[in-house]
Amino acid sequence: MNKALAVLVLGMSVSLAAHAQTIYRTIDAQGNVVFTDNPEGGGEEVTLDPLTVVPSPSEPAGMAPEVQGGQGSVGTASPGQPFMPYDSFSILSPGQEETLPTGAAGNVQVTLGIQPDLREDHRVRLLVDGRISQSAMNTDTFLLNNLPRGEHVLQAELLDASGAVRHRTSPVTLYVQRASVNLPQNPNSPGS
Repeated sequence: MNKALAVLVLGMSVSLAAHAQTIYRTIDAQGNVVFTDNPEGGGEEVTLDPLTVVPSPSEPAGMAPEVQGGQGSVGTASPGQPFMPYDSFSILSPGQEETLPTGAAGNVQVTLGIQPDLREDHRVRLLVDGRISQSAMNTDTFLLNNLPRGEHVLQAELLDASGAVRHRTSPVTLYVQRASVNLPQNPNSPGS
């Protein structure tokens, strides 16, 4: 009797395990697609591809991941590791709609805010008016020289080790004032 009961319990558990792996697709009264493991809804059986499982990097026993300021050490992975997103990637200066005065001669330093710090195998390039202004470098600061008078849109792109664009900053508009022969009495230079 015990053997029969054991066989029955084993058979039921195998049946439940097989049943739990079968997924059914139905459509409810509102037209929403519903996935369920209940075959009584009259849905069609769906075959799922196996899941890809990526193991986490192993750490020595008793060691917790380094946490700074509430953020994990996402960007501190060594070169060649999978790409991990940055918490922030933006242009800190110049500010949005800032005006570069005549005395600056069209020269401006562009500073980026990148958190966590930029990985060694990642590069950043600067775009001015949608065109690449400076080649990709591992830096968070760029210097633009001799920008012409007028409105310019600055944007930075973050490239991974393969050169693919992974992040793009929000555009920042910059206004540049320059001396002009058409404006002999420059309001920015009262002595002229």
